[in-house]
Parts: sequence; structure tokens; C-alpha cells
Amino acid sequence: MECSIKLAKSATKDLKNLKSAHLGKKLMVVSQNNSFQNPPPYEKLIENLKDKYSRRLTIQHRIVYSVDSNAKEIIIWSAWTRYEK
Repeated sequence: MECSIKLAKSATKDLKNLKSAHLGKKLMVVSQNNSFQNPPPYEKLIENLKDKYSRRLTIQHRIVYSVDSNAKEIIIWSAWTRYEK
């Protein structure tokens, strides 16, 4: 299933930080064709983030995203800090 990738408003600042840290290419770990591809491993989040997934970009940074299969969209919520959104 090919999906479009959208940035949530909360992730736009994160994208600038990733580019300045030369990690922009790592953002593509969320594949447009298979958002659950392994590796890199992903984990399903819990509690108030239960509809979201996380993948490690570096030891320090993670990407938090959700997948809407009906709309064929991957929404990136955060790409810089850990689970704050």
C-alpha cells in the first residue's frame, strides 16, 4: 500500500532540527510503501499514544507516527524528542 507522508504541525520544527543535524535522510525510515517494515524495528506505543508508532532515528532521537490505512496516509507527529506529543 503506497501512502502519502504528512507532517503534523507539531513536527515542522522537528524537521528543521533534523536537517540542521544532518539527519533529514533518516526520516525516510517510515517507508511510503510499508510503514511496518522491519528493520529498522518499530514499536507500538501505549496509553495516550496507543494509535501511534515509534522508530529510532539515532540513540537520542525517535520518530513518532501514525498510519491511516483508509486515507492511505502516514502522519509524522514528532521526529526530534521522545514521546512528548
